[in-house]
Amino acid sequence: MGEQAIGLVPAFVHPITVRWADCDVAAIAYTGRIPNFALEAIDAWWADTVGYDWYGLSLDRGVQTPFVRMEIDFLSPVTPRHVLECTVRPLALGTTSIRFEVIGSQDGTRCFRGEFVSVFVAAETFEKQPPAPDMAALIRARLGEPALGTAV
Repeated sequence: MGEQAIGLVPAFVHPITVRWADCDVAAIAYTGRIPNFALEAIDAWWADTVGYDWYGLSLDRGVQTPFVRMEIDFLSPVTPRHVLECTVRPLALGTTSIRFEVIGSQDGTRCFRGEFVSVFVAAETFEKQPPAPDMAALIRARLGEPALGTAV
């Protein structure tokens, strides 16, 4: 995990080692592995940002964040030759949703860019709900927004 600056807010970068088993006979990652890499990076972002990965959010906080939209542009092949650096940043926090951007790069070459939208739901009922105030404040900090009730 590393940090790069995007504006004033540090970006979250999650490194992934692409393995031979992730690839097809052309030695490039299977198409289906790309969303998996991005979701792994988002899961790591949650742990880094709010202190809980998806497992902890569900079991310890009673919150799940299922995806309702995924869009990925494939720009260059992902291979086992270099570490895949997935830069994750939230783009927007809605009333009951969050939208992320994930950019995957290897050796300075952008390989993919995706946008991912998930909703906050109660783990027991699967009903939409807003994020808890403490989590929303931590997410807003990653967005570079002031906490609610803070003078600008």
